[in-house]
Amino acid sequence: MNAPLTILGSGMAGLGLARQLRARQPGRPITLITADGGDEYAKPLLSTGFAKRLAPGALATRSALAVADELQLVVRTYTRVEALDPAARELHIGAERLAYSELVIATGAAPQPPFAIDAALRHRRVFTINDLDDYRAFHAALTALERPARVAIVGAGLVGCEYANDLAAGGHGVALVAPESAPLARLLPEPLGRALAGELAAAGIDLHLGRSVTALAHDGSDLRLALDDGHGLDADLVLVATGLAPRRELAHAAGLETSAAGIHTDRQLRTSAPGIYALGDVACVDGINAMYVQPLQASVKALAATLAGTPSAVRYGPWPVIVKTPCCPVVALPPRTAPARWRIEGQGSDLTALAEDENERLMGFALTGACVRRKVELARAAPALLI
Repeated sequence: MNAPLTILGSGMAGLGLARQLRARQPGRPITLITADGGDEYAKPLLSTGFAKRLAPGALATRSALAVADELQLVVRTYTRVEALDPAARELHIGAERLAYSELVIATGAAPQPPFAIDAALRHRRVFTINDLDDYRAFHAALTALERPARVAIVGAGLVGCEYANDLAAGGHGVALVAPESAPLARLLPEPLGRALAGELAAAGIDLHLGRSVTALAHDGSDLRLALDDGHGLDADLVLVATGLAPRRELAHAAGLETSAAGIHTDRQLRTSAPGIYALGDVACVDGINAMYVQPLQASVKALAATLAGTPSAVRYGPWPVIVKTPCCPVVALPPRTAPARWRIEGQGSDLTALAEDENERLMGFALTGACVRRKVELARAAPALLI
């Protein structure tokens, strides 16, 4: 029997590629290996479920078994690949040696807590949410309290802000802690970040901006977060949302070219090893790691064509980032390089920020409140982000 095309990872990248390939090549042997449960779901919806009081099962559109049956794949769940041998085209899973014809690494990115978490607290009181299994664990902890929870969220980036808004809308008490002076510091110029902060505070979220967590410990039945200004916060649960790092360890150990930005690929998603590709959040494509849905979808489409026999280079157009904070809608297309100026228009929380170069050409934009309706207009005007 011929060795299968093997995909590592069952997130939007891995399953999206499997679907595209199956449509193009109905009879090709495909194996999908995942370290989690393998259920199909839309990851962006994880940060919208608590306001709607959705159980984890409501977010899964198909089980791993249903995916395997529908797409005629071999799906191996809760399976960790321990090593990769590019010369032999084999994966090491314990004592097993699993051959592949071509390999796609779509293992995503892992949360990066900024402080040590005691093993007794992790997964019981302190959480990250990066997949549906994580959502299940956090949802179970909330449900077990049988009352509205006090949740401390560490990190005011996209994930931290989305979960803060969602949990507060779901009736929980939320405190948001971050070292930056305003939320979404990587996406928004500070005036727009301050506008978002004002709306988050109006929604009942307790903001501790410009503050870092120095320690985390039990204090009776509470968790106590010590802050660097000498104050502290008490919480039932802590959600850490301080960014992600590509899961590149397997590739790095196998000798593939990697960096902190991920597994290096060309525009056809080819790594430095023959027959191995990288896709999604783990991939650094021609020097760019774009951890957003639109670049991922463009990459899936291009790689499916390549693997089906039509070599295709991925190209990214503008990818506006939509932040799911209903209390203050946000859309941003960050400039690739530092702009000469930000031109800010509007009032209150309804603001438009235009990133311009020295010649007043549009390099990117950020929108809050009612101004998000300008997204399509400005995306068309912004230069295409091609790689």
